[in-house]
Amino acid sequence: MRISDSSLGGLLASSWLGYSVLFWFYPFAWLVILSVTQWQFIGTPRFNGLYNFIGVMQDELFWKSMLNVLRFLLYYIPIVLVASLLFAAGLKRIKYGKGFIALSFLLANVSSGVAYSIVFSKLFSEFGPINGFLRETFGFAIPWFTNPDCAMLSIALIVTWKFVGYYGLILYSGMMAIPKDIYSAATLDKTPPFKQLYAVTLPMMNAQIIMVLVLAITVAFGIFTEPYLITGGGPLNSTTMPMVVMYEVAFQNMKPSWAATMSIIVAVCSFALIWVLRRLFEKNIEIV
Repeated sequence: MRISDSSLGGLLASSWLGYSVLFWFYPFAWLVILSVTQWQFIGTPRFNGLYNFIGVMQDELFWKSMLNVLRFLLYYIPIVLVASLLFAAGLKRIKYGKGFIALSFLLANVSSGVAYSIVFSKLFSEFGPINGFLRETFGFAIPWFTNPDCAMLSIALIVTWKFVGYYGLILYSGMMAIPKDIYSAATLDKTPPFKQLYAVTLPMMNAQIIMVLVLAITVAFGIFTEPYLITGGGPLNSTTMPMVVMYEVAFQNMKPSWAATMSIIVAVCSFALIWVLRRLFEKNIEIV
C-alpha cells in the first residue's frame, strides 16, 4: 500500500494527539471535575459547586505552605543563581575536560531524590560529619533541621546541589553567545572587570537568567521529596510545601477533591508569579 505524504503525516501526528488526550487532556478534565465535586476514591463524584474552593481558602496549613514557597525562593534563588553563574564562568575558562566536568555536575540532576535526601539527612544531622567538623574547628554546631529558618535554608542548599549543574549549563550557553568584540571594546574603554560583569555580561544573558528564574519558581511550587523525607514538613510546619499538603490531604485525609482544588490554586499562583517576573525583568536583547 502506498501512503501519501499527508496521510503519513496525519498518521504520525495521531500518535502524539493520542498521547496528549490520554496523558494531558483526560487528567486535566478529571482535575476540573474533581474540583467541583466530592469524591473519596470510590463511588460516583457528587457535585458540590464551590464548596472545595471555600474549604481550601480557609485551610491555614495550605496557605502556610504557600508562604513557605516564598520563603524557600528567598533562600533558593540567590544561592542557585550565584552558584550557577560561578559554575558557568569556571566552565568557560576551562580548556580541557569541559565535557566531563559538565556531565559530572549533571549527575546530580538525574540522581534519585530519595537517595540523595537520605545522604544529606545524614550529612546535616545533629551529630553528622558537617556538625562534627564545625564543633572541632569552631566550637559550635548548626541546627540544620531543628530550627525553622535553618531547616528551610538546608532544603534550599540541597535543591541547589541538584540543579546547579543544569542551570549552570544554561547560563554557560548564554555566556558563549556573547560576541568577544563587545568585551574587546569594553577593555579598550578601560572598563573594570566587575563593571563588565553587570554592564555587559548579565544584560546580554537576560534570556538565560529569566529561564533559570522561571525553572526555579517551578521547582519551588513542585518540591516534594526533600521536605517530605528529610524534615517531614517540620519543625513547626516551617518546611511544609504545597505538594506535601496535597499528598497528605489526598491520601491520608481521603480528600482527593480538595487536593485537586489545591493543585489548581498552586498552578494559578505559579503562573501569576512567573508572568510578573517576565513582565518586570524580561528584555528583548538583539546583537547588531
